[in-house]
Amino acid sequence: MLPNTGKLAGCTVFITGASRGIGKAIALKAAKDGANIVIAAKTTQTHPRLLGTIYTAAQEIEAAGGKALPCVVDVRDEQQINSAVEKAVKKFGGIDILVNNASAISLTNTLDTPTKRVDLMMNVNTRGTYLTSKACIPFLKKSKIAHILNLSPPLNLNPLWFKQHCAYTIAKYGMSMCVLGMAEEFRGEVAVNALWPKTAIHTAAMDMLGGTGIESQCRKVDIIADAAYSIFKRPKSFTGNFIIDENILKEEGIQDFDVYAITPGHPLLPDFFLDDHPDTYIKEIESPDPEPEVIAEKPQPQLQSHPQPQPHPEPQPQPQPKLQPPPPHFGAVEETFRIVKDSLSDEVVKATQAVYQFELSGEDGGTWFLDLKNKVGKVGHGEPPDRADVVMSMTTDDFVKMFSGKLKPTMAFMSGKLKIKGNMALAVKLEKLMTHMNSRL
Repeated sequence: MLPNTGKLAGCTVFITGASRGIGKAIALKAAKDGANIVIAAKTTQTHPRLLGTIYTAAQEIEAAGGKALPCVVDVRDEQQINSAVEKAVKKFGGIDILVNNASAISLTNTLDTPTKRVDLMMNVNTRGTYLTSKACIPFLKKSKIAHILNLSPPLNLNPLWFKQHCAYTIAKYGMSMCVLGMAEEFRGEVAVNALWPKTAIHTAAMDMLGGTGIESQCRKVDIIADAAYSIFKRPKSFTGNFIIDENILKEEGIQDFDVYAITPGHPLLPDFFLDDHPDTYIKEIESPDPEPEVIAEKPQPQLQSHPQPQPHPEPQPQPQPKLQPPPPHFGAVEETFRIVKDSLSDEVVKATQAVYQFELSGEDGGTWFLDLKNKVGKVGHGEPPDRADVVMSMTTDDFVKMFSGKLKPTMAFMSGKLKIKGNMALAVKLEKLMTHMNSRL
């Protein structure tokens, strides 16, 4: 963990979305130095699944050694933003650091994203970041520290990161484009940078997206807080950077990253928008498979060899070698569903409460369903009796690999091998059941 230095003592840090999760973690790290924290967030009453309010966060900040100013702020409302900035300046005398952390997410494709959800992501992520920055910059320009930090990714134009959740990517990249533009516009006056995690971070939002058990694949919010603190220590000249948490902490001398893991030693889920993992991680996650179909996916050696000169001027044409198609599954899909059926129980159905439909292409393909909502559960060929909550489309090869643990659903989705329509949270819930199946397939 990165130790505190006291550098932020007396500084005022304005953080959107600071009532919980990453925003609160950054606030608590700064509070240990004796910083003033403006908690700009919406939550004033406890939520059944999202713990924490601006008032409980304020208590924790003051207990950690800082001073807190809780402000009710929906970043879609410019008046609320301006009001919170005025209160902060009046109480603390200025603003030294702005953290644009508030964000909205919907990992849905174009046709499955309602306009209302598109507007929410654009207005919270891009517009909210822009307006909050605009309101704080006049005061940041008067500060000796003067940092804006957006929790947003590097601007990666690989289509992989657009094809499954175009609206979310556009909205999130809008935050990053604010970094690109404002860093140049205010160079020498205000440092403007972006920070993004290398792996998934465990927050209440991640629990809602990933379901129970996802935390073992995540790191703690502490790694983002430490990375942000490292950025705040740097001069104004450190600007226009798109920083990955692990990289900047390595520069600080941190070598043991297991201290940040929820479950040390457990494989971690890579975060979105980083090109150093999609193909690499897919290969790592798909266990080595000695079956002939994997060999057949690659060109046979004789296809790669260069033909030798023939002694006859008109050689007889030789039949061209052909790649052998993958051998049939011999009922692998049906066998997978049989094992799933044998594992169904009241407990599984009660915990899942969803109907899944699978559109499989290839050998043994077709439409299949898994009902984990009604009675003791049911599997079968064809469409489910009740409307599916989630429709998953993939090849039979990938389906079998997914249920046998050779391909993680999240990575299949991110790489385009798996297409999902419907409730994303319920889709991720299925991963827990798949994990239970691994030992039997």
